[in-house]
Amino acid sequence: MYYIKRLYIFFSILALIILFFSTEAVKAKSFEVNNIEISQPFEINFDKNKAIDLGFKNAFFELIYSLIKSSDFKKTDSIKLNEIKSMIETFSIKEEKFIDQRYHLNLGVSFNKKKIFKYLEKKNIFPSRILKEKFLFIPIIINENGNSISIFSNNPIYDNWNQTNKRYQLINYLLPSEDLEDLNLIKKKLNIIETYDFNEITKKYFLKNSIISLVFRGNNEVRILTKIYNGKNEIIKNNTFKNIDIDNEIDLNLLITNLKNLFEDTWKKINEINTSIKVPITIKIKSDDLKKSNKFELFLTEIDLVSDYYILKFNKEFIFYEVLFNGTVQNFINIMKNKEYNLNTQKKVWMIE
Repeated sequence: MYYIKRLYIFFSILALIILFFSTEAVKAKSFEVNNIEISQPFEINFDKNKAIDLGFKNAFFELIYSLIKSSDFKKTDSIKLNEIKSMIETFSIKEEKFIDQRYHLNLGVSFNKKKIFKYLEKKNIFPSRILKEKFLFIPIIINENGNSISIFSNNPIYDNWNQTNKRYQLINYLLPSEDLEDLNLIKKKLNIIETYDFNEITKKYFLKNSIISLVFRGNNEVRILTKIYNGKNEIIKNNTFKNIDIDNEIDLNLLITNLKNLFEDTWKKINEINTSIKVPITIKIKSDDLKKSNKFELFLTEIDLVSDYYILKFNKEFIFYEVLFNGTVQNFINIMKNKEYNLNTQKKVWMIE
């Protein structure tokens, strides 16, 4: 009896250590925004704090624009500096220097994930997981009578697509190399090009993601049929832009910006987090497997769909975790499987084996 009592005390202390240290580390989970560059004139009334405050604002909007769709950008424009500061956990000055009467600052800012999500929830904005991904992008310009195409040469979209990229954008675009065989193949498919899947071309690049945009040029109008492939999923977008001349630099840049916003928004919609849904899931791990419990907690901190978690209770046999998940139970199970967790779901309280 004395031995069992001492054993229980040992596991109680062990669980408390996990509770007060590991769980606090989870609560400190944050979004990191690095390499924020600020440059200001170094004048008599120069105030370093104002430069840092500007860095906070730039870091905040870079993070927010990575999380939300372009249609929601304006909802965050009016945020006050004090509100931004309230969501900052830490910041660090990576570098500062004076060159030619200018002050240069490189800043890193860490934002509290829960506070960011709570702010967006108040604004009625569903955020997305920040998943950077590479897409093959093939823009094909078709003239108004539909009998000629431009893929590589004489294609201003192809030539200028990667000239202006924003740091907050999640999609990295790979443009196809100039291939005469591909050009001839597409020309042969011109009569059925709107239904053609381009698999013969895209498979050469060994990417699971691709975007094909058919740009139909008309008089002061551009119609764009886009097919977005994410794994086995196909998403079709049909957009018309009026009073656009893609041979005009300003119009071309505007069109490219609009298309990139469309593609980013589609990717974010695929990875959207519905913060209004919080499914409670109870999971237990053996108390004597500290390595497994620490690994599980680290896993939870890395999954943005996990709204929160805490230790529900513990005894000499098990630590019981309550996980609040922004999604379906099956989605959580799939994520666990992808991370190679052996999860026993036969009973009400699941167990990691």
